[in-house]
Amino acid sequence: MRPWLCTAAILGALAVICGAFAAHGLAARLSPEAREIFETGARYHMYHALAMGLAALAIRGEAVSRARLAAILFLAGIVLFSGSLYLLALTGQTGLGLVTPFGGLAFILGWLALASAALRLP
Repeated sequence: MRPWLCTAAILGALAVICGAFAAHGLAARLSPEAREIFETGARYHMYHALAMGLAALAIRGEAVSRARLAAILFLAGIVLFSGSLYLLALTGQTGLGLVTPFGGLAFILGWLALASAALRLP
């Protein structure tokens, strides 16, 4: 539980940093569209850092394997979804958008794994 909760907390801090960077550091450098893409990445990054924290708290008893799977899927989603949006906004490389849906799928599967874990908690 501890490693995943620590990872979730660090990812939450990084999401705040990315959001602040978008609002202050990138405001004059990116188009409004690119900044909106970056901010979407930061928003989903934060949502799923929090979700990873929930999954970490569920890593106990009969829920261990499914809660751990949820945490892994949330991490994969952050890297694929948010990471691809960050890079797309910063580089303009539209091919990166092909990766984004896989991150979204990882998020959805993570939520389903978390629901399944929750049903196994005492």
